Amino acid sequence: MQEIPVRKGNVNSNESIFAIKDVKKMLGGKRMTQNLHRHDFFFLLALEQGSGFHEIDFIPYDVCAYSIFVLRPGQVHQLTLNKESTGYLLNFNANSYVAHDRVKVALLRKISNLNCYQFDSNGFKKSISVLEAIFQEFTNKDEGHQEVINANLSILLTELSRKIGKDHRGNGTPYSQERLEEFLELLETHCITHKRAAQYAEMMNLSLYQLNAITKSTIGKTCSELINEHIILEAKRYLLATSNQVSSIAYDLGYDDASYFIRFFKKHMGCSPKVFRHNFR
Repeated sequence: MQEIPVRKGNVNSNESIFAIKDVKKMLGGKRMTQNLHRHDFFFLLALEQGSGFHEIDFIPYDVCAYSIFVLRPGQVHQLTLNKESTGYLLNFNANSYVAHDRVKVALLRKISNLNCYQFDSNGFKKSISVLEAIFQEFTNKDEGHQEVINANLSILLTELSRKIGKDHRGNGTPYSQERLEEFLELLETHCITHKRAAQYAEMMNLSLYQLNAITKSTIGKTCSELINEHIILEAKRYLLATSNQVSSIAYDLGYDDASYFIRFFKKHMGCSPKVFRHNFR
């Protein structure tokens, strides 16, 4: 069975990983193309100058100056960067940053729910200066460099969180936003085995009514709608990034009955998995 290629930061997923690269040096005057793959770590690409192509979970984004891309572990993407691109590429996992700090966990959840941030030149200056400081600390490795890197990473993520606050104001309270992000993280982890809204409400020590009130007030959708959307997204990832049979994909997604999965997919996408794969490719 073919799997979506996964780029791993470490063999032991419990270990901390952290790396930052200068994009100009990484490209070495050449165009870079990465085919569809996913990571088991967070991926942050900040471009001071740039052009190319970036598709994240099959949504295309403009690659341009003053943009920052953030991917959560498990998201599928393909990326082309033209040789004149400059900036920084940052890879890290939660173990290297949050250290069981609730505030940091919430911040990381929040900023990774949005994949693309676009700034003007002035707005980008603070982010790029923070990344330059992180790069210098990572390169020099002076005493206490890990603490300084984490402090600067918190500043960078806070800047992205403020950007969300300015550009994507929601109706939910801070409590609702925090619980929504908790639900989305659980969904990412458990969608194969847990497909009922009541299961997530129980894991979060909420009633189903309370969980639906949170998702409706923040993004205008019920818990069940978000679960179905996530299952469809994961199905699309496998349909387009592998050549696996539909029956195998159904099994991977937790469906013993492939025909039920096909009906579920057709209901939400308007076509069968096989037709979707043929039309998209």
